[in-house]
Amino acid sequence: MPTLSVIVSGHAPHSRLRACLDSVTTQTAPDLDIVVTVPDTDGPPRALAALHEVSDPRVTVVPVAPGAPAATGRAAAAHAASGAYLQFLHPATDRLPDGAATALTARLDALPEAPDVLLFDHHHAHWWDDAVPSGATDLLAEAQVPGPTTLADRPGFLDVAPLLGNRLISARLLADHPELIGTEGHDELYLSYAVLLLARRITATTAVGLVRHKDRPTQRRAAGPEQHFAAFGQYERLHQLAHAAAAPPALRARLYDRMVGDYLATLARRDELPPALLTEYFRCAARHTARFRPEGHQRPGGLDGVRHALLGRGAHLGYRLLRIANDKRRAAQAVAATRAEQVTAARTRHRYRRALRRTLDQDLAVFSAYWGRGVHCNPAAIAAELAELAPDIHQVWIADPDRVPLLPPGTDHVVPGTPRYWDVLARAKYLVNNVNFPNGIVKRPGTVHLQTHHGTPLKRMGVDQRDHPAAAQGLNLEALLERVDRWDYSLSANSHSTETWQRAYPAGYRTLDYGYPRNDIHYRATAADVRTARAKLGIEPGRRALLYAPTHRDYEARWRPRLDLPRLADDLGDDTVLLVRGHYFHDRLPGPRRHARVLDVTGYDPVEELALAADALITDYSSIMFDYANLDRPIVLHTDDWETYTATRGVYFDITAEPPGHVTRSQDELTGILRDGTWCDEAAVKQRHDFRLRFCEYDDGRAAERVVRRVFLGEGEESLPPVLPLERRTPAPTPEEATRR
Repeated sequence: MPTLSVIVSGHAPHSRLRACLDSVTTQTAPDLDIVVTVPDTDGPPRALAALHEVSDPRVTVVPVAPGAPAATGRAAAAHAASGAYLQFLHPATDRLPDGAATALTARLDALPEAPDVLLFDHHHAHWWDDAVPSGATDLLAEAQVPGPTTLADRPGFLDVAPLLGNRLISARLLADHPELIGTEGHDELYLSYAVLLLARRITATTAVGLVRHKDRPTQRRAAGPEQHFAAFGQYERLHQLAHAAAAPPALRARLYDRMVGDYLATLARRDELPPALLTEYFRCAARHTARFRPEGHQRPGGLDGVRHALLGRGAHLGYRLLRIANDKRRAAQAVAATRAEQVTAARTRHRYRRALRRTLDQDLAVFSAYWGRGVHCNPAAIAAELAELAPDIHQVWIADPDRVPLLPPGTDHVVPGTPRYWDVLARAKYLVNNVNFPNGIVKRPGTVHLQTHHGTPLKRMGVDQRDHPAAAQGLNLEALLERVDRWDYSLSANSHSTETWQRAYPAGYRTLDYGYPRNDIHYRATAADVRTARAKLGIEPGRRALLYAPTHRDYEARWRPRLDLPRLADDLGDDTVLLVRGHYFHDRLPGPRRHARVLDVTGYDPVEELALAADALITDYSSIMFDYANLDRPIVLHTDDWETYTATRGVYFDITAEPPGHVTRSQDELTGILRDGTWCDEAAVKQRHDFRLRFCEYDDGRAAERVVRRVFLGEGEESLPPVLPLERRTPAPTPEEATRR
């Protein structure tokens, strides 16, 4: 019989499930048994199929009905497990550190007597650090004695965080008490403490056997208040169990202290509960505090004791007044800004706060793109669709002063910092951006913030930049996350983006897997549109147009093209023209050299027209490749500084191993494949097809429509146009096809 069975049970996003399974299947403990529950659907479990976990002989897959209670999955997995001890992991929050299974089984083997429960240490994984100590190390070290003990002897074990994953539970104990894991409503809090109350022998170790992911407050708030109210039923059952087990008074007092401490901690994190439910939660917590208080129980001293007493008496008004007083005290202790900054900030705050007191305008939408650069990208495509489907919603664009002359005629706009700028931001129901609005913007109740993003991420983004200072360039990640907390929706073009945004921008928003609206044109453009795009650029029929669009390098002070463009144009011949598009951080192609067939289109907008006009794309690590792939035209990657780029910026995957076309490392190599036809051969077609399957997942020409109908018109998911499979989509005509039509 294997010593240990690791059970992975519960619903989780694909990226979390993958990380959890990877951490378990890489354990090398001998005779490890792994049991994974998956929804019993018609198709194969996506995560397991993708990771080939079913090929691991240690893995047993247990199907459960979709939407079944957590207890059902745990019970089915426990029944299939063959180990003498079970460790329960939830894939949404848990993973194993390297060598955990070996360390824990070694601890069991060294004991003279088999325990019912082995408690061990764990780490917290926050966005900034995935190995934050739990705080229980000293407590566990004191209890790390040669033989088992009991909870009555060491009631401090209740101070170890009640996580199912930080304890091994003997199969014998579960067999003696089958109601533990098979009863609906017996959740992690109850089970974690119940096994300690029922165990005859408990031992501990300081070995770290679990990493628990910690959500940010907005993520916990988005999960709903049910988790907090569920604790009342869990603690009530625990007190009943302690009474039935004849737990000694000291142990019952410790359980009571844990309960009240949890209730007070939830009340202290008041932003996790809707204001309308705070009073109800306080009353429920007050009833338990009074009902289960042991005879002669002594409250803690200091401010904690005051809170404890107020809760026990059900004095909600007194509790609120104490909280207000503490808020004022903390505000008074804050470090003041300089006098000049105070005056400027005060004026801005006054103007903005005055506007915030005005009624919210239900038919006002504010759009912005690239920090006030004008009508661009996903926000522009959404705005165009909104004008068609909901013309009664008034649109206002944010534009910097130098961008105002470039706005489409008739565009209502505001300039940052002006009185009307603050007015519309305060009153608009809808705020749409492909970056973030400034720090001081308030998320008013009833407003809708839509984050569209501006590309599929290859390079590290958000909090994932913390280990790449050249990329982060002093970015205040805490301030970034405060801005992210305002998001209601995050738009995604593919599963890779969905998983990346959730990790890079952890918050409580809802992901819209609808595709990028800016890519709709790649399916809706006609042959006439393609001919017009080329004519505007002066590209003669029959000429090959190659769009060269390199990305920005964080390690370079200024843009330096990686190619000798005039030489490349000469080498490719008179029938080829190069369209050179710099990153939006730049406004023109540097250098004095010019060539008749090298067109600087860095300032040309929209970029989607350049894509329609081009026969092929040459890029390096720019997200334009993911957009251009929708056209199903050749793409060549020129990655001469791949090692330097990955070291300084950081990337999510090796694009040179999974490219959309051929990859070159030198200008001569690039010239060669563009001259001999390799750039569009069968191998390139196959690479592009696989790339499109992965990264053009949701782009089908109707992304903007889905966004407008869901976000602005409030339609349900079931009424939205379904995403067409790739094989049923028809991209815009190529330039050659457009010439023949």
